Amino acid sequence: MDFNVKKLASDAGVFFSRAMQFTEEKLGQAEKTELDAHFENLLARADCTKNWTEKILRQTEVLLQPNPSARVEEFLYEKLDRKVPSRVTNGELLAQYMTEAANDFGPGTPYGKTLIKVGETQRRLGAAERDFIHSASINFLTPLRNFLEGDWRTISKERRILQNRRLDLDACKARLKKAKAAEAKAAAVPDFQETRPRNYILSASASALWSDEVEKAEHELRLTQTEFDRQAEVTRLLLEGISSTHVNHLRCLHEFVESQTNYYAQCYQYMLDLQKQLGRFSGTFVGNAESTSPPPAAASPPAVAATLPAVPTIPVVPTIVGVPNSVAESVLNPNEVKPPASGTRKARVLYDYEAADSTELALLADEMITVYSLPGMDPDWLIGERGNQKGKVPVTYLELLS
Repeated sequence: MDFNVKKLASDAGVFFSRAMQFTEEKLGQAEKTELDAHFENLLARADCTKNWTEKILRQTEVLLQPNPSARVEEFLYEKLDRKVPSRVTNGELLAQYMTEAANDFGPGTPYGKTLIKVGETQRRLGAAERDFIHSASINFLTPLRNFLEGDWRTISKERRILQNRRLDLDACKARLKKAKAAEAKAAAVPDFQETRPRNYILSASASALWSDEVEKAEHELRLTQTEFDRQAEVTRLLLEGISSTHVNHLRCLHEFVESQTNYYAQCYQYMLDLQKQLGRFSGTFVGNAESTSPPPAAASPPAVAATLPAVPTIPVVPTIVGVPNSVAESVLNPNEVKPPASGTRKARVLYDYEAADSTELALLADEMITVYSLPGMDPDWLIGERGNQKGKVPVTYLELLS
């Protein structure tokens, strides 16, 4: 019990001494041991690394999981060291709704078929998103979190110890300074004092007493200086390790970018496949105008044919049941027709397109081609020309330019 009381009293005395030293430094009444410039730069770099790592970590978590409630739930599961339950992604939930709607509307109807195709693509997008989130969490978030919860806590602990060692060192310097000042003052006055009226007692030499105090203060100063230097070296080594942390985070960043690239590449490929599947169906004109299903033969010409000048020299020959219409076939054969003398339009290709047969023209995204319409053509198709190449192209893959 005595040992505990003595230790408690000693700790309280050390705390009080540090508090007084810290307060006097803040008030400008005490000197402070300054660290060298290189050490200060290491401290600033470590603080900068910690602050930006926290921000990057939090924002990446928001990117991967925008729902704050879900993030809180995952945080609690992590702290409780329990497995986070599997959660359906938004794409997978949308795919489920589309599939159920297609079953209600009729899977054999055009709308139902399209819902099924789009729903399947949304399911694949949701699965790709799940894989991306899992990969990013392991390869990027976990190393950042380990740094903040492991290495940075160790650095912070050693920095606090170094701060206490510095306060102890400065307190010893202050005591030594006061002891030397008192020693010099005692050497300048008589070494006796009047303690009682009419009774002079020769006191012990005050100068000798203060000399002992100075020696004691110098001994404590040497000890605290040694402890401070040792702690400063430990902290310096940890701070220099921030460079290794940057190298590790750089590698993790590359892995994150690779995962994100694969994810978006998958999404692009899935949507491109879906666009190709829907390209032969009547639908929305991408970036141009809306179109419905092909009109009957007696209906008026479609909107696309109105916007693109038709070849005026080729008449429209109706088809007779049971009789081959060689004239109509020659009109719709792109290899045997000539473009109109004027009125052709330029178009920018939105997506890559592979020709299904020799009558179609293969396309590359972002290239420019010349397009025009022929009488009797399907409104979802145009004649496209690129140099000496000519063929039918789907309107949904084009952006018509003025």
